[in-house]
Amino acid sequence: MTSVLITEFVTTAFFVIIILGSTTHVDSKKLAPIAIGLALTLIHLITIPISNTSVNPARSTGQVLFAEGGHYVGQLWLFWLAPIAGAIVAGLVCRLSKKA
Repeated sequence: MTSVLITEFVTTAFFVIIILGSTTHVDSKKLAPIAIGLALTLIHLITIPISNTSVNPARSTGQVLFAEGGHYVGQLWLFWLAPIAGAIVAGLVCRLSKKA
C-alpha cells in the first residue's frame, strides 16, 4: 500500500510538472503534445505492475464502482489523495521555480 501511495504521488507530480513546463512557454507549445503523451506512456509502463496505474482519480472511481463485490472501495481514498497531493506539490514546484 505504501509503494502504491508513493508511486502515484511521484508520477502524478512529475506528470503535472511536465504538463505545466511544456505548455507555459510559447516556444515549447508545439512539442507539448509529444512530451505529454510520452510522459503518460512512461508513467503507465512504470506503474501498471505496481498499482495498475491511476494518475486520474476519475478513472479509479469508475473502476471501483463497476468492480465485482465492492472489495476495492476501501482503497479508493489512496487513488484520490495521492494524485491530488502530487498535483499540488507540482504546482508549488513550478511556481517556486518561476520565482527563482
